[in-house]
Amino acid sequence: MSNPVTVIIVGAGSRGSGYATYAEHCPEQMKVVGVAEPRAFFRQRIVKTHKVAREMTFRNWQALARQPKLADAVLICTQDAMHEKPMLAFARLGYHILLEKPMAPTARACRRIVEAAREAGTVFAVCHVMRYTKYTQILKKMLDDGAVGDIVNIQHYEPVGYWHQAHSFVRGNWRNEKESSFMLLAKSCHDIDWLSYIVGQPCKLVSSFGTLRHFRRSEQPAGAADRCMDCQFADSCVYSAKKFYFDKLEKKELGWPLDVADPEMTAPTLERALREGPYGRCVYACDNDVVDNQVVNLEYADGSTASFTMTAFNPGGGRKTRIGGTMGYIETNDSSLIRHYDFATREWKEIDTDAADAGILGGHGGGDGGIMKAFLHAIATGDRSAILSGPDATIESHLTVFAAEESRRKHRVIEMDKFKG
Repeated sequence: MSNPVTVIIVGAGSRGSGYATYAEHCPEQMKVVGVAEPRAFFRQRIVKTHKVAREMTFRNWQALARQPKLADAVLICTQDAMHEKPMLAFARLGYHILLEKPMAPTARACRRIVEAAREAGTVFAVCHVMRYTKYTQILKKMLDDGAVGDIVNIQHYEPVGYWHQAHSFVRGNWRNEKESSFMLLAKSCHDIDWLSYIVGQPCKLVSSFGTLRHFRRSEQPAGAADRCMDCQFADSCVYSAKKFYFDKLEKKELGWPLDVADPEMTAPTLERALREGPYGRCVYACDNDVVDNQVVNLEYADGSTASFTMTAFNPGGGRKTRIGGTMGYIETNDSSLIRHYDFATREWKEIDTDAADAGILGGHGGGDGGIMKAFLHAIATGDRSAILSGPDATIESHLTVFAAEESRRKHRVIEMDKFKG
């Protein structure tokens, strides 16, 4: 690129600051020139790291939106329920927009976002980063080249992890539907979208079941305190915040999720955060209401089927997928290793996509860096072919997620044509 794309970070928490680091790795592609963030610590972190000018530093997105267009693009990384209004405002101003997933917590709001993106005509992408991983691209090409013949069935498993569930969906920002969104949308719209991409067909029918099985008051051990720092089980409970976060600090694992619980990451500030803040609460005494396990069944237009399972009760790690076709079979592990069995040769073949990387360029198996590269390239060149999660693809998979949640709540199979109508 002759000049880097100029970007303003709107919402400088974990995702916003994470995407911002792309500019440190690839300064020839991207330059962070502004930030809009209400929390002083996170705002100043961006200002200091990227040398953002005072006049380009805003306490909220509304203050930025009152200005004329100040950069090429905005990265909207606010909370789920805070996406629609800034998206509409910045689209009107003509910004290119990268929007964190999910688009919004209601189907109506998602439709408004997509309409605004289409009307603006600027580059728009949603952070369905799983589409952009090296692993996914290799797998997709194998399938398109006929590695299994016609896809008949897919089993896809997302191991959220007991500790991740406790951190993000019991104590954290995505614990309560009224404050964020329901679990399938917040955590697993990635997966429903990924299945749509892999199958390459619109969804026809969907059904779903799910419950909040464990993280509730009725499961709290007798004698347990409502805060881990005061609890007699603090050193033995598998969900102990004291044990979990202080272990991270002692091992100097200073990134996510520790920096969310305590951005300063020192022993005194962490103790104060766990005594006073949301991340020190007993997992059985929070205001969480999202499910901790859910299954989704999908039938696509060509008659192929898929089943998806999201559950907290595992160690975490990469997704696992099984794909059965008319001419072969594929199984994958940790969203990295692909094992292919050919029915004709009766032989197995292994492909290690080597997706493991904790940095922003490799986060989510390389998807974080992949979507940033595609987004910036589209802005710089006008070639949008690398944008795999534009408005049309995203609204299709989002509506499937909303239909699945309606099925879970109403205990019935949803016909997608009627639901979309």
